[in-house]
Amino acid sequence: MVKLRLKRCGRKQRAVYRIVAIDVRSRREGRDLRKVGFYDPINNQTYLNVPAILYFLEKGAQPTGTVHDILKKAGVFTELSLNQTKFN
Repeated sequence: MVKLRLKRCGRKQRAVYRIVAIDVRSRREGRDLRKVGFYDPINNQTYLNVPAILYFLEKGAQPTGTVHDILKKAGVFTELSLNQTKFN
């Protein structure tokens, strides 16, 4: 199973996170399948590769709680629902 998860980067006391698609059995810093975004909690900046995120969500990937909140704030789930109504 694939999850959309945060992967910690940066230095001590100055963490930034990559949003990655990763296998559930991998550890936090393990090898990811694909990098799909970036989140900086200090400067409150996010960058999302929306087509890649939608691809993984359509394939059944589950976002973690924090990633779910980030995606919800960015409006990714509304795009996902719009894509699903187009195909049905």
